[in-house]
Amino acid sequence: MIDILGVSGTPRRNGNSDAMAEAVLAAAEAQGMTTRMVRLRDYDFGPCVGCERCRKDRACTRLMDGMQLIYPLLQEARGLVLVSPVHTYNISALMKAFIDRLYCYYDFEDGVPRAWSSRLAGQGRKAVIACVAEQLEQENLGVAMEAMRMPLASHDYEIVGELPVLGLFRAGAVRSHEEALERCATLGRELAKALHGAVSDSSTASRT
Repeated sequence: MIDILGVSGTPRRNGNSDAMAEAVLAAAEAQGMTTRMVRLRDYDFGPCVGCERCRKDRACTRLMDGMQLIYPLLQEARGLVLVSPVHTYNISALMKAFIDRLYCYYDFEDGVPRAWSSRLAGQGRKAVIACVAEQLEQENLGVAMEAMRMPLASHDYEIVGELPVLGLFRAGAVRSHEEALERCATLGRELAKALHGAVSDSSTASRT
């Protein structure tokens, strides 16, 4: 059973996003969580092509690629960690493709504009998001945080923590940045606490 799935969107091996996601998961594991790490560059998958087959099939059946290995992990884990480098004021192409491929979890009604809901909703899902950028100014993050926050919220994930890290470029540089790693660890502890709380609330409700 996976409690938390970590997803790193860096195309660089041993990149800063890898190290940050690992630090979040390690702290969550110390709180009793079971975790799994996914590095998107290790999976051969493409972006959503807008075929809309998932509206009928309730699953992505057009693209039988590496995302088919990730979907079961995402569904099993109630906790999610997304970490991406900032590429041109946005998340990486890998992270954007991953998020777009979650489109298959939406159910749409007829009519224009179409009302919609997510099949991931109502399950007590929690998430933390983080990004890392070379520049020092907050405005140079662009829409990176929103590009993760808003899609997750649309699937009813409660975002329990966010972390932008500025001023780091060299691959793996964050591993010697104690403050940033401690902030990642804090995210992991906050996520574990939120998930533990959700379990306690569910157990209490089932007894009443």
